[in-house]
This record gives sequence, structure tokens and C-alpha cells, in this order.
Amino acid sequence: MIRNLDITTLRSFLAVSDHGGVTRAAAALNLTQSAVSMQLKRLEELMGIALLDRSNRKIALTGAGEQLLAYARRIVQLNDEVVGRLTDQVYEGEIMLGVPHDIVYPVIPRVLQRFNAAFPRVNVNLRSSSTMKLRDALQRGEVDLILTTEEEVTAGGETLTEMPLRWTGAPGGQAWKKAPLRLAFCSVCIFRPIVLRKLNEAGIDWEMAVDSEDDRAVEALVSADLAIGALLEDSIPPHLEAIPAGKGLPELGSQKVNLYGAAHTQDEVLQQLADLIRQGYAPMRLPTVVEA
Repeated sequence: MIRNLDITTLRSFLAVSDHGGVTRAAAALNLTQSAVSMQLKRLEELMGIALLDRSNRKIALTGAGEQLLAYARRIVQLNDEVVGRLTDQVYEGEIMLGVPHDIVYPVIPRVLQRFNAAFPRVNVNLRSSSTMKLRDALQRGEVDLILTTEEEVTAGGETLTEMPLRWTGAPGGQAWKKAPLRLAFCSVCIFRPIVLRKLNEAGIDWEMAVDSEDDRAVEALVSADLAIGALLEDSIPPHLEAIPAGKGLPELGSQKVNLYGAAHTQDEVLQQLADLIRQGYAPMRLPTVVEA
């Protein structure tokens, strides 16, 4: 007997995984908790397998649930793409998206490609800048959505994922051994004050090797092994590498990737772009353990 998967139940299944629990998933889908729970149960009955492990106080995806997750995301994405493509005549306009340069790859190109397939008559203009400048631009109404890298999330934002901040240098480089430690950071880089605070707390002497707002100048110095910098672990380019732990440098902690501008908008197309961004970062989340 042929069994047909239902898009609505798959969407609820994805929401529970992506939002970390039934309560938050229900809020995101504008449904009741009981409705979401019922849809999950219906999906399990249809598949004839357990997708959620309810043996503990917290619900976690089973092995089968983890396997279904990737398929469910592709099915829902294809559904949304088909609907968007066939009804695209309704949507025209322009969206300004702001993203810090160091997290443009690898997620944003895929997001923009999928959005263009669903809404070919909506232009998305990408503005790459620092977190501080993007937040100012959002406040002035110059951009519609922004991503940021921050230690915490503030009012109006939501955290999409969290990444370790790592010391970076030239492959096989020796700049980290120099004293005082030579650093390369843009003057507006949000990581700069974090790094300086950590070095000062550790009593490590340092000097700034560059005074520029140009990210290329910073990368040039670091790749030439004349200084070291810091980047998010998942955004280190091939011509640089993370400096291994245990080299006498302080741990830098982690940074949240936050989304702003989607919380209060009523624009349906803008919300669709925000959803694609959320989906793009969902695989980078910590291991899936969700609350009941």
C-alpha cells in the first residue's frame, strides 16, 4: 500500500527540531501544542516507526527521526519552491539583506539561490558589512533583515546557531609565537574588543598590526604570517587555518549568529526569506535535544 507523506505533519516535525521543542514549534507555526503533538503522532503512525524518544523528561529524535529530518527538509523546501514559482506573479519588489562578511559563506549563497527559485521577481540586494554597522543600518531602516555575530542576542533578535571563535593564522605560521603578539583586526570588527579583553586578562602583551576598515588588508597580513586574527570556526577560509589549542593563547568562547528584522514584520515574502535563512543554519545547530 502506498503511503503519502503530509506536508503539514512534516512541517510540524521540522519545527519541533528547528525550534527546540513542541512549545516553541507551536508558537512558530501559530498552532496549539496539542495540534503539533497530534501531527507528530500521526506522522509516526503513518511511518510505522518511532521518530521521537520520549523515555526521558526531554524528547530527542530517534535514529529514524534523524534520518527523516533531512528528507523532510528537502520535501518541504521543494513544496514551497513549487508553490512560490507557480504563484510568483503575486510577488514583486526588493529586499535588502545585511550579512557580516565572515558568515556569508556557506549558507547565504544557497539561501539566495532557493529564494530566487521561489520568488524570481523579488530582488535581494546583499549588503556585507560589520555587525555594528548593520545594526545601525537596520535601525535607520536601510536594510530589511540582518544577520549578526554577537556574544548574546538582544531585543528583537533570535539566535540561529552558535559557533566557536578561533584564533587564526597562516597555514603552518609562526606569528602566534611572537612577543608582543601581533594582531590584525578591522577597527569595526566586533571580535576585536573580545580578543583584546581576553589577552589583557591573560597578561599577554599585544600590538595592532593594521589600522583599517578593510577586511582584505586584515586577511593579507594574517595569510602572510605577519599577524594573527580570530574568525568563527565554520568561516575560516582555505588560505588560513585555526591555531590549535594549547599554544598559550586564551580561549575565545563562542559567538551567536543572530537574525534581526523578522520578529515584527507582516511582509509575507520577507518572512519567507527569514524562514530560508533559519533552515540554512538549522543543520549547524547543536545536537538535537528538544523539550516536550
